[in-house]
Amino acid sequence: MIRCIILTVILCILAGLLQSTVISQIAFFNVIPDLALCILVYSAYINGTMSGQISGFLSGLFLDFLSASPLGLNCLVRTLIGALAGIFKGTLFLDTFFMPVILCATATIIKSVIIMLLHIFFGSSVPSYSFTSFFLWIEIGLNCLSAPLLFLILKQIKPLSAGRS
Repeated sequence: MIRCIILTVILCILAGLLQSTVISQIAFFNVIPDLALCILVYSAYINGTMSGQISGFLSGLFLDFLSASPLGLNCLVRTLIGALAGIFKGTLFLDTFFMPVILCATATIIKSVIIMLLHIFFGSSVPSYSFTSFFLWIEIGLNCLSAPLLFLILKQIKPLSAGRS
């Protein structure tokens, strides 16, 4: 489990760096897919709640330092998403297309809901999504497009799939 958590955090950090450097240069309407979130969802779904929570917290902490968001925002969001994705370990068949799309779309919506709730409590210090804004829906679409290929690649990394039955 520890190897899986370390590998997940490293992959999320690399994805965060890739998102903030290379992918941000080719953004679609200034929106980029959240590859780190998709990696976390895959790992949590395969390895369970505890692995998802720890991986989400540690990768979120790094992403907090990488972004301009308040310290702890990504930690909270990704810890909750890791826990929720981990709950479904072994309950659903992980096919090559539909489940990655459903899992990543759901995780993106949950992320936006959590951030909106935090925006209500903390005001403008937490930038929020709006369900009426097309930016959220573009991010969901980009995450859905990248999820099947990303899950297929992640499935090939054996230490990441240690919890797979």
